[in-house]
Amino acid sequence: MNYETRMDSAEPADRIVMDGRVLEEEALAEEKGSQRRRLFIVLAVILAGALIAALMFSGGEEETAFAPEEDGTLAAVTVLAPGAATLEGTINATGTLAARREMPVGVVGEGGRVTFVPVEAGQWVRQGQVLAVIDRSVQNQQAESQAAQIQVAQADADLAQANLDRALRLVDRGFISQADIDQLTATRDAAVARVRVARAQLNERQARNAQLNIVAPAAGLVLERNVEPGQVVSPGSGTLFSIARGGEMEMLAQVSEEELAQIPVGATARVTPTGSSQSFTGQVWQVSPTIDEQNRQGTVRVALSYDPALRPGGFATATIASGTLVAPRLPESAVLSDDEGSYVLIVNGEDKIERRNVEVGMITDDGLAISSGLDGSEKVVLRAGAFLTEGETVRPVMAGK
Repeated sequence: MNYETRMDSAEPADRIVMDGRVLEEEALAEEKGSQRRRLFIVLAVILAGALIAALMFSGGEEETAFAPEEDGTLAAVTVLAPGAATLEGTINATGTLAARREMPVGVVGEGGRVTFVPVEAGQWVRQGQVLAVIDRSVQNQQAESQAAQIQVAQADADLAQANLDRALRLVDRGFISQADIDQLTATRDAAVARVRVARAQLNERQARNAQLNIVAPAAGLVLERNVEPGQVVSPGSGTLFSIARGGEMEMLAQVSEEELAQIPVGATARVTPTGSSQSFTGQVWQVSPTIDEQNRQGTVRVALSYDPALRPGGFATATIASGTLVAPRLPESAVLSDDEGSYVLIVNGEDKIERRNVEVGMITDDGLAISSGLDGSEKVVLRAGAFLTEGETVRPVMAGK
């Protein structure tokens, strides 16, 4: 009796536990379903965003460069008739700035101790202007001595002439022989010659003294000053001053062997010193006649007018005009190459693919100039040439239509 009572009382408890488990499992299932729904929503949003971005980048439509027709019979190929245009080519180069005509100035005369240097680097000087003065106290005394020697020689010459004149008056009377006259004449001539020697020595001394002043050989800009007062200089002292004649500057631009042949003398160039936003217009005045064997480059010399921003020894970049060319121009995607060289694919009058070998000329920002192989009226395959075969029949579609 008691056993049955216990059994009846335990049955509702088991049912309660079972109901709780059922409720818990249903809650978990519902939560998992909610998570799946949220995941599907997130994926749908991401997919929609990707589609919108793709449409925005593609402009809302996509150009088909090469695609088969829906019936599978012909391929639609985008073509371009390039025509002919006048192209201006440019070549970019780097190099250093320098004086176009740099004049090194050193000691011309005997040298000595420098007493005065009146110029500084960066100053303009005129032709013949004194750059440095060398002490000449000893040389001045030598010049005075040479001047005195002229007076001595002149006195001897005057005495010899007087003796000759007296002898000539006595020769007719028989007091003086002809041999004596000849001797006196020779003495007079020697004295006159010594006068000329003394004068030449004085002129030489004065010329040497004048060379003690170091002067500017031409007007220009002083680039370097390598001497100070008190310094002893001589002909072996090297360069004391460096002058840019007329202040003219230039850029020594280094270009490749291929580009060197495209640059004519007289071409315009824009030079920009490193670290400066200012550009200067120059003109090519010399193209190197030789090529460096190590780097296969040549030098193009661009003449520039003086400007404080152009400092010799500085680094600069240049954009050089390489001339004009009337030729068809194609984008890089239209020009292919293989072992035989560069070529393009064109669609002939029968709508068949045909290979045409071409030569590429100057390269511009807008494409490649075709120097030979095309006249501009052909229908050139714009893209996807690698997927086409020669002789294949296609349906040409003009670019932009």
